[in-house]
Amino acid sequence: MSILAIDFGTSNSAAAILENGAVRRLAVEAGSDTLPTAVFFPARGGAMRIGDAAAKALAGAEEGRYMRALKSVLGTPLLHEQRLVGGRRRSLAQVIAAFLAELRHRAEAAAGRSFTRALSGRPVHFHPDPARDAQAESDLRACYRAAGFAEIAFMPEPEAAALACGNGGAAGEIGLIVDIGGGTSDFSVYRAEGGRVRILASHGIRLGGTDFDQAVSLTHAMPHLGHGSQLRREMGPGLLPVPNAIYADLASWAHIPFAYTPENRRQAQQMARLAVDPARLDRLAAVLRDELGHDLAFAVERGKIAANGGSGTRIAMGFVEPGLAAPISAASLRDALQDHGRALEQALAKTLGRAGLSPADIGAVVLVGGSSLMELVSDLAARQLPDARIRRSEAFTAVVDGLALATAAEQCS
Repeated sequence: MSILAIDFGTSNSAAAILENGAVRRLAVEAGSDTLPTAVFFPARGGAMRIGDAAAKALAGAEEGRYMRALKSVLGTPLLHEQRLVGGRRRSLAQVIAAFLAELRHRAEAAAGRSFTRALSGRPVHFHPDPARDAQAESDLRACYRAAGFAEIAFMPEPEAAALACGNGGAAGEIGLIVDIGGGTSDFSVYRAEGGRVRILASHGIRLGGTDFDQAVSLTHAMPHLGHGSQLRREMGPGLLPVPNAIYADLASWAHIPFAYTPENRRQAQQMARLAVDPARLDRLAAVLRDELGHDLAFAVERGKIAANGGSGTRIAMGFVEPGLAAPISAASLRDALQDHGRALEQALAKTLGRAGLSPADIGAVVLVGGSSLMELVSDLAARQLPDARIRRSEAFTAVVDGLALATAAEQCS
């Protein structure tokens, strides 16, 4: 029986099979090789919607619960907490299983066959802590089983990307896969050998595009909601900083649905009464009251993409208050992401160290993953590996292509 290759990503997912020796990507979303990893549950019950249909429900202001970045909760207690979603209590593990079951159903419809075996990608590290990392893989395996797969194997995502992209070099060439996804950044050093690749070393960190979005949101958008401002004391002189927790949740794709609690709404109203600049805190109260967190996150994401290598633009926030916008430029984007850039530099250097190589030994750098399109990433690669040629892969499908190729070999673990 054929094996279904699945790239279950933080932001996007894809499925493929190996057919007559060639990769065949399966249309799991109308007109697209990839499917946004997002779900929407109508407030009063009804069928779960995924992918573009989930985003359209959110954009259409339908009453319900929208969720994105589900992969980031694997290995955490949040995965198994029961919450009221779509009219009944369910855990995020059940939500992920339901998403994977629908992905499987769509893949079977596209391929014209059933699948009970899956080869799934996984980051080099879900979490830096080994115990939590192992728990995250166990959690994902359980979600696949609940989705109807009897056999599940995993392969590190940069190794899969190396299979898909690494055989473009000359025999003996040493290359580096840089896979920047929605939630993790992974690196693999490989050697091209007779049309195949051999992995020399891999390393990964828990940092990705959703972290970029959070940093941009906190530095550009959230100050317009009072982040970084001050409160008067209820008793006595002096000022206090506005607490950060609500802003951190509203800036995180995975935590947005859980920010709309009665206590957060009460706290925002209380802070608005005590604020030195009450208009900004009034906006925060409006975002929580009207559940505008995802609208804000999409606006930030659009602003980030527009500012990436471009001229100055604005993060449009008119849905919070007419005319409200946050300026963003290529320079301010670089400033917001400078700490993340340093973390990526350190991870790249650690990967080379594990392989026992110097930057001069790397002949090619292959950029993979949607967030590899950020200039931050390509500039880093060019700066750290000046002698290597930079190759752009199929950013959103290289991993699933490599997974499909791996189903033909003894490379599943």
